[in-house]
Amino acid sequence: MRDMNSHSRRPRGFWALVPGLVAVALMGFQGEAFSQQGADDAVTFTRDIAPLLQENCQACHQPGQIAPMSLMTYEEVRPWAPIIREKVVTQEMPPYHYDTNIGIQELIEDKRLSEREIATIAAWVDSGAPQGDPADMPPPVEWPDPSEWLFAEQFGQPDLIVPSKPINIPAAGQDLWWEPLVEIPIAEDRYIKAIEVKPSVPGRRVIHHANTSLYLETDDGSLESVGRSRFTEYASGKLGEIIPEGAGRILPANSFIRWSIHIFPNGEAVENEVTELGFWLHPKGYEPEFEQDLASYRMVGDLDIPPNGTQMVQGFHSWDHPVRLDSFQPHGHLRLTAASLEVFYPETGERETMSLISNWNAEWQLSHIYEQDVAPLLPAGAVMVVTQWYDNTADNPHNPDPDVWVYRGSRTGDEMSHAWIAVTHLDQDGYERIKAEREEAKTVVAGDSGG
Repeated sequence: MRDMNSHSRRPRGFWALVPGLVAVALMGFQGEAFSQQGADDAVTFTRDIAPLLQENCQACHQPGQIAPMSLMTYEEVRPWAPIIREKVVTQEMPPYHYDTNIGIQELIEDKRLSEREIATIAAWVDSGAPQGDPADMPPPVEWPDPSEWLFAEQFGQPDLIVPSKPINIPAAGQDLWWEPLVEIPIAEDRYIKAIEVKPSVPGRRVIHHANTSLYLETDDGSLESVGRSRFTEYASGKLGEIIPEGAGRILPANSFIRWSIHIFPNGEAVENEVTELGFWLHPKGYEPEFEQDLASYRMVGDLDIPPNGTQMVQGFHSWDHPVRLDSFQPHGHLRLTAASLEVFYPETGERETMSLISNWNAEWQLSHIYEQDVAPLLPAGAVMVVTQWYDNTADNPHNPDPDVWVYRGSRTGDEMSHAWIAVTHLDQDGYERIKAEREEAKTVVAGDSGG
């Protein structure tokens, strides 16, 4: 198994499962922080905490966004200081659940705090959460309108927007599914650069997830599903999809989107909710070297979790050609607690862990996107192994009722067992070239370090 600890810059995983160890470890972090700052230079909100909140928290914790409280000013933050400490130390917040002690650590849009950042917040709360000198307060961030596209700053406005049909969502009730079919207004095939799903501002509080499946119109005018292909799978906290350089995901002409929007009322009625799918497209004539797709890879066997019991399920998949795994997004509901992605190499018998999420949370179904130069490369015949663990006991803090059987199903109280994974399909020459480029880059880094 490859040792990836050298790439880790943030703590995670096992500590989040054992709060006592976190407290002991943080004592060391705090001691280091205070020894460097000195007794007359204590951690303050205006100088030390406000910048951390701006960088890591305020995107959600501001008026009109999805978080339950605003954390923009000292007056807003101070009453929540003890809870902020607990959530940060146990690494529930920021909500990016991914272990640092195993697997690939170079991730795009990684929201985890560093050890020093965690220690700073804990030390501030433990010292009484002082405000500090108002002159140290950084200027407020000019946040974009929450109704704007997240990718707009990077790519501009979408080249194409495909809205769902409107739906009225009641304030209370059971799970709802909204599955309208919408035509994509595009006259010729185009390759996709990026994709984002955007519920309305009030709608994002009740949209559990939104799948977008591709359908094509056949010669006889009927519609045909394109296998397991998805444009994207939206869930709370997910940014979107950026297709890696050199790979392509096609948007065909004469196609349709079948929306599958899972809605869970939360006490607030939403009228005329319209969820939109935005496409940023490559220029006409763009041809990628390799094709990429996003698909749901399912576990084998039934999900039958007994009352006060646990279960583990696995899924296996291999290809007859080399591939690169670009992202990993496990999916489940309230009893799913952990998930891993491994690769088994039949020729050598080795098994390598690529990703581990040992404190999974259904409220934040994030896609963990690998940096392109470390994304797992699989030779033809290698086996991708996805494992998911479920806890239907009272030890699971998210479990609404440990005394019932839990089966596979689409409702929030049911369970699911699959992972959304983006895969770039390589040929042998491309696989060998990428491997060689990575080895050359390692050699250059090693040479620079030794020089």
